Amino acid sequence: MTSSTATASSGAVTLLIGTRKGAFILKSDRARRTWKVSAPLFLGHIIHHVVCDPRDRRTMLMAASTGHLGPTLFRSTDAGKTWKESAAPPAFPKVPEGEKGRAVNHTFWLTPCHANEPNAWYAGTSPQGLFRSDDGGASWKPFSYINDDPQYREWMGTVQDGTPDGPKLHSILVDPRDPAHLYFAMSGGGVHESVDGGKTFAPLIKGLDVVEGFDASTVTFHDPHCVRLCPSNPDRLYQQNHCGIYRIDRPSNTWVRIGNNMPKKVGDIGFPMVVHPRDADQAWVFPMDGTTVWPRVSPDGKPAAYVTRNAGKSWTRQDKGFPRSHAWWTVKRQAMTNDTHEAVGLYVGTTQGEIWASRNEGATWTCIARHLPEIYSVEAATLGR
Repeated sequence: MTSSTATASSGAVTLLIGTRKGAFILKSDRARRTWKVSAPLFLGHIIHHVVCDPRDRRTMLMAASTGHLGPTLFRSTDAGKTWKESAAPPAFPKVPEGEKGRAVNHTFWLTPCHANEPNAWYAGTSPQGLFRSDDGGASWKPFSYINDDPQYREWMGTVQDGTPDGPKLHSILVDPRDPAHLYFAMSGGGVHESVDGGKTFAPLIKGLDVVEGFDASTVTFHDPHCVRLCPSNPDRLYQQNHCGIYRIDRPSNTWVRIGNNMPKKVGDIGFPMVVHPRDADQAWVFPMDGTTVWPRVSPDGKPAAYVTRNAGKSWTRQDKGFPRSHAWWTVKRQAMTNDTHEAVGLYVGTTQGEIWASRNEGATWTCIARHLPEIYSVEAATLGR
């Protein structure tokens, strides 16, 4: 396999932080050594995801749950200086009186569409729904047939079948070679693929484990935590799953569990996953305690990232700079990200409200922000002028 020869970025990095009590923007100097945190945006509101559009490097979308507006989206066209609420955020269609419909509890995931589709975005919601905007996030409509398809509704399960704060559609992925080739994942409800621009989707769950005692052939029981497509080789995807770490190399339809190669005392249970922007053999995870009660903390209170440089054949612990003990926090599925510098920068946001950064691909870590609210998401961006 060959790695991409895409040019590495340089200069300042901007981190977009979503938290339990608002959003924050962290900006670095050109060397990524010093960081400045903004005043809070929408303080007190739940911010699930904040993403900068890489196609213009100025437009930002923010998925929020607000006390007075309910679930909504905010949009900035000036790199976060000002924000305006979406006129028509993602919402399920109203049903005839007397019938039971669904209501969006919150928008959970935001993904810019293909580079050849300017101003187009996808959004995933809780409960599971897939939406699209073609006007830069100002208005949204249901996308594809899956939101109301009886088979997909069955696979989505009930609200109780999802994650503790509601079932979610997430990890919306667009093949950079083909805008009609899409993936998404549901917790619960498995991983799904379309090769015709969303006209049809098919489950992609072969090889994945489910919780003991359940039938792996039933799509409902599958719980992907985070799926990532390799920028340098879009035929390879990695997955952090409820039951471990997996990789798939297309055109194969079978996932291979590569987390069995993690240290047994740590295990391969966690939520976030990050892949190297130019080397499909390199990927990072941030494990959590996966014992029977799932305390959702770092194993033994000793946080660390783990990196593979050979597509999952082996893993290396990266904990230099992290607390050596009594650090009882973890990292949510959207709260680990990377930049595209020559030496890739890695960033994690913790449930304890800290941002940790590495300028050297995980070799050493530094805390660059403290005392924030519980962190839900972290995205890295290079802003345009």
